[in-house]
Amino acid sequence: MRSVDYGRDVLAGPRRKKVPEIPAEPGLVVEDPASGFCGAVLRVEKNNVVLEDRHGKQRLFPLRPAAFLHEGKPVTLVPVRAAAPGGPGRSASGSVRVEGLRARTARGSRIWVEGLHDAELVERIWGHDLRVEGVVVEPLHGVDDLPGLLAEFGPGPGHRVGVLVDHLVTGSKESRLVAGIDDPHVLITGHPFVDIWEAVKPQAVGIAAWPRVPRGTDWKQGVCAELGWGEPADGWRRVLAAVSGFRDVEAPLLAAVEQLIDFVTADSPGR
Repeated sequence: MRSVDYGRDVLAGPRRKKVPEIPAEPGLVVEDPASGFCGAVLRVEKNNVVLEDRHGKQRLFPLRPAAFLHEGKPVTLVPVRAAAPGGPGRSASGSVRVEGLRARTARGSRIWVEGLHDAELVERIWGHDLRVEGVVVEPLHGVDDLPGLLAEFGPGPGHRVGVLVDHLVTGSKESRLVAGIDDPHVLITGHPFVDIWEAVKPQAVGIAAWPRVPRGTDWKQGVCAELGWGEPADGWRRVLAAVSGFRDVEAPLLAAVEQLIDFVTADSPGR
């Protein structure tokens, strides 16, 4: 007698689509659909996650299956997993991770970046390396007064300054501002992108390309308006949460920061 395959049991009910799990990385923006609360992950506490909204309000939510929305779709948040044992781990920059690291005393040299977003992105990727080397990254809030800031700092041996500049291309305002600075203890380098956001690969944040923003329009405001990301603070949380390592950013930024780290540690005592 031949068997007949009638397919799936029609009385079994519809199959449920598996809800993806995402690590609760700090900065990841999710929504609790039950309350409508939308915020960025601050930390995980046992079986709960702390979210902070754009106004700074914090709330605690249990880590239940399919309890959150990420980019409008149900997800399950899970604690970030520790690196598997056996062999040296890698930091977000791709360097060998120093286990049990205690940050060394800060060197006299510094890396300066244009703003807070630049500093946070550098920390996200190179934070481990910088703590190994004892290098402090400081935001400048622009390079308009860079000559004056350098004069006040007084670069010298063991007291170097590396400066990361956005949109450092021929003919840009930034290139003109730094053109006259010539000091063996100062290295100015940068990337060609209008803003540090643009140094993050579009595919990392789930877009085909960064929008073209008309001249005269604030770049971050224009990008957020085009992509429906709300205010720049919301957009930045989304961008930063998408970066987990060096593969998520463009090569010119990687090269520039690595060059600055090498420069500010080259003649520092104890290297």
